[in-house]
Amino acid sequence: MTRILITGGAGYVGSVSAEAFLAAGHDVVVLDDLTTGHRSAVPAAATLRTGTYADADALAELLRTERIEAILHCAARSLVGESIREPSRYYRDNVAGGIAMLEAARASGVERIVFSSTAAVYGTPETTPIPEDAPLRPINPYGESKRTFEAALGWYGRAYGLRSVTLRYFNVAGATVTLGEDHDPETHLIPNILRAAMGRSQLTVFGDDYPTPDGTCIRDFIHVADLADAHRLAIESTSPDDSRTDTPLVCNLGSGDGFSIRQVIAASAAVVGHEIPYTVGARRAGDPPVLVARSTRAAEVLGWHAARPTLEAMIGSAWTWRQAHPDGYPD
Repeated sequence: MTRILITGGAGYVGSVSAEAFLAAGHDVVVLDDLTTGHRSAVPAAATLRTGTYADADALAELLRTERIEAILHCAARSLVGESIREPSRYYRDNVAGGIAMLEAARASGVERIVFSSTAAVYGTPETTPIPEDAPLRPINPYGESKRTFEAALGWYGRAYGLRSVTLRYFNVAGATVTLGEDHDPETHLIPNILRAAMGRSQLTVFGDDYPTPDGTCIRDFIHVADLADAHRLAIESTSPDDSRTDTPLVCNLGSGDGFSIRQVIAASAAVVGHEIPYTVGARRAGDPPVLVARSTRAAEVLGWHAARPTLEAMIGSAWTWRQAHPDGYPD
């Protein structure tokens, strides 16, 4: 059993990870400022502390008083468009705030961290599926801020003995029985498709003339519960007696196959039981035709496999949760 702090644990990925850690017998403390997270998403068995990971002194005190042994870092700004308009917010929160967190960990003797990163660090890849040793060439401040913090983790490991795992992935989808996706604004494809299915918004497909079988972009998806499983395995691998993290470990995560936008819409229509209207708009700048991550290292080193790799599993669970929570979380 490990006492784990989850930054951003009131958010979509963080709350489902907290649920998975608790089910595995770990103790969980959630740190979240609740600006985008939801108090009611935090599992009842977890301890919620309201605050920011960017306050090094306050975080160091929290780590000591809560006797934290490992950190799962999920908190970050994550909107690509916003990062282009306001890069200062991404460097301040994702980079400077991340370094403040690492300094708090050093001050309190916490030497284990898992970073929930992004495959956006690769930018527009030269090959696909993308291996972990592909060049890191982010094309927006969001991806660049994640790449910069990843580099800091590596150097902290070499200099201070920090044991770390970085997990890179593209699109997270799906829900558990109790926890689902509720963002404002919502920028992710599947929840926006489901909102359109409910008649609550209009759906636009950005470009249908890409060099793919049906003309729409192909993207990698991972079920949020599979991501939570990866977070758990990664945290457990940072144990001081586990040689897998004697040096910093980086793993890609994905379902193993990509799906086109039209495939996702068709699968969603099958789940909800009716066609979903959409319009086709112009391409968005910087959208590559295909983005799929290779996940063999996660399988070989962490023993992780996507247990819910199908669109039906992801969309079906998301639709079930959304029907039970049509307005999202109450807070």
